[in-house]
Amino acid sequence: MSTEPETTEETGPGTPEMPEAQGAPEAPDEAAGGGLAADGGDGAAEASRAGETSEGADGGAGEETAESTEGAESAEAAEAAEAAEAAEAAEAAEAAEAAEAAEAAADGAGKPELSEAAAELAAQRVERERIERRKAERDGPVESGAKLSGKAADLLAAVRAVEAGAKPASAVFAAPSRPAPERTPEPGPAATAAASVRPAPEPEPVRQERPAPAPAPAPAGPSPRTVDAVRRVLAEGGAPEALGQQAAVALGEGAGELLRADPWQLLRVPGVRPEQADGFARALLGAECGPQDERRGRAVTVWLLEQAALAGHTALEAPVLTAALAQRGVPDPDEAVQSALAEGEALVFEDALEEPGAPAAQPADDEEEAERPVRALIALERYAMAEESLADGLARLINSPSQDAEETWAPVVAALSGGAAELARAVAGHGLVLHTGGDASRAEPAALLGAARDAGLRALAVCHTADGRDRLAALPPTRGAGVGTVAGLLAGAEGPGRDGDGALELDLLIVPDAPQLDVESAAMLVESLPDGARLVLGGDPALLWSAGPGRVFADLLAARACPQIASRLPDPGPIGELVSGIGIGELNQVEAPGKEVVIVPVRDAGEAVHRTVQLVADSVPRAFGVPVEGTVVITPGHGGAAGTRALNAALKERLNPGPGRFGGFDPGDRIAYSPAPGRTLPGTVVKADAEGLHLSCAGAPVVVPRERVEAWVRHGWALTAHQAVGARWPAAVVVLPGDAAQALSRPWVYTAFGRGERHLSVVQGAEGALPRAVAEIPAKPRTTRLATLLRPQSPTD
Repeated sequence: MSTEPETTEETGPGTPEMPEAQGAPEAPDEAAGGGLAADGGDGAAEASRAGETSEGADGGAGEETAESTEGAESAEAAEAAEAAEAAEAAEAAEAAEAAEAAEAAADGAGKPELSEAAAELAAQRVERERIERRKAERDGPVESGAKLSGKAADLLAAVRAVEAGAKPASAVFAAPSRPAPERTPEPGPAATAAASVRPAPEPEPVRQERPAPAPAPAPAGPSPRTVDAVRRVLAEGGAPEALGQQAAVALGEGAGELLRADPWQLLRVPGVRPEQADGFARALLGAECGPQDERRGRAVTVWLLEQAALAGHTALEAPVLTAALAQRGVPDPDEAVQSALAEGEALVFEDALEEPGAPAAQPADDEEEAERPVRALIALERYAMAEESLADGLARLINSPSQDAEETWAPVVAALSGGAAELARAVAGHGLVLHTGGDASRAEPAALLGAARDAGLRALAVCHTADGRDRLAALPPTRGAGVGTVAGLLAGAEGPGRDGDGALELDLLIVPDAPQLDVESAAMLVESLPDGARLVLGGDPALLWSAGPGRVFADLLAARACPQIASRLPDPGPIGELVSGIGIGELNQVEAPGKEVVIVPVRDAGEAVHRTVQLVADSVPRAFGVPVEGTVVITPGHGGAAGTRALNAALKERLNPGPGRFGGFDPGDRIAYSPAPGRTLPGTVVKADAEGLHLSCAGAPVVVPRERVEAWVRHGWALTAHQAVGARWPAAVVVLPGDAAQALSRPWVYTAFGRGERHLSVVQGAEGALPRAVAEIPAKPRTTRLATLLRPQSPTD
């Protein structure tokens, strides 16, 4: 199939890693995503295919010629010394520039107390520019793959494919954990649009200068010495030296020595596959290299668990993991797993089987109690700890309602009616409440938010995307106050402050887009709430799950650990009627007198692209008065003849032609910016300069460093469903080429068809695959532990 699915839904729990064995990508993005990440997620599927595509080789940074002789190494040392001397002089000049910038800022503002903050910001900007100039002088732009062939070219192509299309995969594995940067955002190009969301009489000037709701994009990174050491080892192993930066980021200081001692650690670089790491190891180790090597078994075990996380799993059953290891040529899979456990690379858990159809408990010999069947699960520590922390935090909220609840919440309940009042009564008596329904049902938590704030309670609602935040703020009960984004709250850029214990100063937190929460984001939110606070997790359970690992909302619904309020508000109009039917497995014909829903049959992918451009540029604007920027195109994957790449290329040629001088982008281009797994911010290109690519996302400026453009930014006229979830547009054009059949599922169709508010056009080339997906293909299962962890912690009746 030529259409590459973007989501983690494409990989089942039994096959986290092997497209060749399954005929499907080994992992997703979304992200981007993507995917991510991963967006991710959307794009993580491409990470799994990276070794098989030429995409990665088309947009990389190139490689440097290997320095294999002692003379070359000496020359390099001399060059490094000269660079260091030059850097010292440059630093002195730049420090003066920073001081001048700070002084000018203080003079301009007329507030001496801000001079230190301005000086700090200026110094940080100068330092980042200095680092980038030194890196550029040492490396220089080289055409990707120009000097490579064979194994090295394949390896570079694999990694570039991740950077180009699987942004969340890159973001997930490049950093040890997501929570740290989110808890402590950098003061430079960091994530946030706080000033526009949080009401304050005089917003903090430093926060006003922050450009975008995204994580700090330009950490200092590994030292040049570390990167150089890694490049030398890569050259010795026949790998492209251009991977030095990614390997140094993934492995940290001392990465060169680590790679030399254990060449299979190269698998920690996003996009590298076991067969490529094997070739690298053979070149370094010679006759010592073999499939029985303990280091190989351990590294492949971790790699498989990482691929499973990209597919949405927080853990893998032991038999599934050992079977996958055997497919990867590990002679003793059990020994490999034990080695990974002994080295602390993974954790093992035994969870009781209490799911429907599980074997009944067997009587135990000489014991009164029956033996309960269990399943052995292997997980990476990162996700295992996040899931357990989330379960503990939820149990704390469930079991610690405030004593004065009735008196406190009585005015809130009295001010509401209908479904909103029912929701308020549940919140009054419980620390955790789930609320389900379609897009129209968001009016009920919005009414709860407004009434709680009117009653003097500290209440906040946070959404998955900036668009979701803006749509929630536009609902009358909120009056535009008390809304933000999940990322903004976790970064400290939106919402209230924290108390002395680090807990958010909140009485009520509402998350209307809970299906998009992965385990790490959910754990951070729950950990941040004080005892006695109320948490409302709402959303549409029929939507695609999170791009990151876990299925938090679905697990909570299955665990039945708290009250569940189902909204009875239907989504309006023909599109609402169509999507509601899809949610229960029925693809119905709906009456659309105003052509709210239009089916456009096509014969092949080429015609699908042509008709899509025609719809976006001509038909929809003329018939419905929707401008071009008000229409989104959604397709199942990034690759293929009618994937996002092909569609975006055609749409750019028609809507904003240009030479694409900065990484393929021109001012005015519509883009999708994915700085983290599962987070895609639509926006436009403003300009490009030495600092990077300047974007406008959700009304806030964003500067993407030039070395991150390829990994974090793609054209955004056409998106995947995972990139589009959480946002809506006046019109949506959903493209279903004939080769998309394997990527379709009921959640995908439900999500894609629901992105248009006033109009939906379906460019239909999948024929019978569409109704079959709606009727027969539910969400692919994910292996998680949250529901099991919550069962013993639920209050007894």
